[in-house]
Amino acid sequence: MERILYGDNQFFAVNHISDAKSMEQSIKFKDNAAIMATLDQAIEAGINTFMCTTHDRIAYVCDTVRANPDKYRDFKIYPCMPYAHKYANAVTELGISGTIKQYVPGNIFGTMFKGGTALVSQNYVSIMELLIDAEMKMFKGIDTPVIFLQNVITDLLLGLGMTDILKSFHDYISKKYNAEAGFITMNMPKLLETLENIGIENPIICSSINAVNFRMSGGQELYKETLRTKKVRAIAMQVLGGGAIPPKEAIEYVCNLPNVESILFGASSKRNIENTISHIQNFDANK
Repeated sequence: MERILYGDNQFFAVNHISDAKSMEQSIKFKDNAAIMATLDQAIEAGINTFMCTTHDRIAYVCDTVRANPDKYRDFKIYPCMPYAHKYANAVTELGISGTIKQYVPGNIFGTMFKGGTALVSQNYVSIMELLIDAEMKMFKGIDTPVIFLQNVITDLLLGLGMTDILKSFHDYISKKYNAEAGFITMNMPKLLETLENIGIENPIICSSINAVNFRMSGGQELYKETLRTKKVRAIAMQVLGGGAIPPKEAIEYVCNLPNVESILFGASSKRNIENTISHIQNFDANK
């Protein structure tokens, strides 16, 4: 994985600092072209990996990348699924059967048979595979070397003890998409222990890692001990602690932690993108 990953929160008005900032971002990125323009600025600044949800508007990004293969030759996307709001809205508007018809890919008879059998027998693994295929449809032809399970599902499965589904996700991503499975969580130490117990070694785990214990279930000290003693490919997100830490100070803290392979950040302006990259590169160089 690359050291610096660019995220998509700013494009969809997800901001942990203020509602006013969320509204500002919502207005700025109301057009898909504005999303692509800012993503191009990140690429020009040296970032080649975009970690994003499977929001419907990401399809525009994928279409643009496919239409310009030379320009985006080295560009990678790390899809994060499922985008829960998309399915909730579809069920409200279309009903369950309508949602299945809209999002199930491939041959309608074959996939509906598989889905119907899964629903009748409560075969959660088959349902999961259908949903993965549905989410991955928009990324066809794009380099997606890591595919993530969103924390809303990861942590639900973790809490319910449904570790077989976590293992099945890992195995299906490898077999079907020739990619590595990644897991987003709000409890990295517990998830890592669980994944080790089901035979997933040195997993890719994206979690909140910051100096103020923001969304770090288990506590900051346990995270530091886990990073120091365990084998994990950690991605640090929410490094600013929800806006509680100045950017330079926040990045210095994360860069000095052991075993943090990548840093994920979102920024809505060229200046903030370039400043964040500069901070990471400077602190890495001075280790």
